Amino acid sequence: MLQEILSPEGFRIDGRRWNELRYFAAKIDFGGFADGNSYVEQGNTKVICMVHGPIEPNIRSKSTIDRERITVDINIAAFSSIERKKRTKSDKRIQEYIVCIQRVFEKVIQTGLHPHSEINIYIQVLAQDGGILQTCINAVSLALVNAGIPMYDYVSASTVGFTDTEPLLDLNAVEENSISWCTIAVLGKTKNIILLQTETRIHMEKFEPMLSLALYGCQQIYKIMDNCIRNMNNVINHS
Repeated sequence: MLQEILSPEGFRIDGRRWNELRYFAAKIDFGGFADGNSYVEQGNTKVICMVHGPIEPNIRSKSTIDRERITVDINIAAFSSIERKKRTKSDKRIQEYIVCIQRVFEKVIQTGLHPHSEINIYIQVLAQDGGILQTCINAVSLALVNAGIPMYDYVSASTVGFTDTEPLLDLNAVEENSISWCTIAVLGKTKNIILLQTETRIHMEKFEPMLSLALYGCQQIYKIMDNCIRNMNNVINHS
């Protein structure tokens, strides 16, 4: 299986080197009724995010006195993968994504500025080919900025894995199913890690080079996202 993931010449199954990101495309402010929105492609994984708020909570009793309440809703389309599997909101995997995204952006949004209100984040996964959580985090970050919600900085996320010999950046679905890997999210230009979600067991000797490569990938994605914000309505591509 290792030869399928990384060839003797150092190429992965999609032609990339070990430290190369997949194709990345992002677009914001493309209309609709949301306060902010974004569309992100990372490889063949495609995500739309819409943000509403800050608004008055639908259920007043669930508002918080000193900060905004953040809600996250994720829908993964049945046609998003070859399996054609329909996932409900109670799906364990979706619930894990929701908790991760809530925790990340509770740390990043300046939630004390609008007490007794809530921010609703709706995510639609249109296609999945690895890196769903990282793509969702990147899409949410762009949509929040587009909505004008005060944040300390962008959040950029990437996956990283390790074969028997090499770390690999920004995994596709085949690679995720074949090697040890994790998702890492970073605040802005810093190396301040605000999410580290491991999906499999990782040997300590492999973790340090994985972490270094993930931080490198997050910084590359940060630059692309920053260009997207500065070039409103334009799609920024990277391959």
